[in-house]
Amino acid sequence: MLIDISKAYDFTGKTFAVTGGAGALGGDVVVALAEQGANVMILDLRLSGVEAIKERLGERANQVDACEVNVLNRESLEAARDAIHRRFGTLYGLVNAAGGNSPRATVNPTMSFFDIPDEGMRFVLDLNILGTVMPCQVLAKEFTETGEGVILNYSSMNAYRPLTNIAAYSAAKAAITNFTAWLAVYLAQNYSGKIRVNAIAPGFFLGEQNRFLMVDKDTGNWTPRGQKVIDHTPMGRLGNPEDLLGCVLWLLSPASEFVTGITVPVDGGFSAYAGV
Repeated sequence: MLIDISKAYDFTGKTFAVTGGAGALGGDVVVALAEQGANVMILDLRLSGVEAIKERLGERANQVDACEVNVLNRESLEAARDAIHRRFGTLYGLVNAAGGNSPRATVNPTMSFFDIPDEGMRFVLDLNILGTVMPCQVLAKEFTETGEGVILNYSSMNAYRPLTNIAAYSAAKAAITNFTAWLAVYLAQNYSGKIRVNAIAPGFFLGEQNRFLMVDKDTGNWTPRGQKVIDHTPMGRLGNPEDLLGCVLWLLSPASEFVTGITVPVDGGFSAYAGV
């Protein structure tokens, strides 16, 4: 039976949880899902961005709620699971958008790789790897009971081509790509083929986290690092947050119901270009 594509992206009545959902990229996912009819629970350590998200949604703001969550704390995640059930009922989808890097784990002119402190490396590895694994353990276990559900993890271009200076972040994102494939097979073979796990690998998107690396704050021109990125991105620009949403919605929707275990680059061609 062919899928009715006009209805494939209608998420009315389905509930999603988005870790890191109060941030810039996570917030766009929340808005996109709600606009397609979904109920969405924002799970984030900082909820200061929630009101702005609700303002963007207007009359659909009642489809969104928020819960303060530490993705590295099992009790916090269990409390969030209970809050989702009380507010919206059965969970259908999990988007693991929480993650990030830290200056404490970044090589710079005053700190070589050999001097990166253990706590800096551990913070980045834990935030990205365990911060993806633990929400899957606590929140997605429900999918094994309902027999269906979708998980979307956030990998990165660093999983394919590790960038200079950010060893921990690159290693962590490579682990997420591998874990995504592993979990997809595990859930399909042991529980249900209707439980799918995929990931996206964003290329270079300009945000507050990397702005100082990409744009000179005094001139507004690209930094040398930013220019290298542009030179190796065939489309000749950085990504806009909305560039991710088509792929995100596709992987969460029935339009991709035979797709599991993959990581999709959304990178303007960066991963396809050899530099010559």
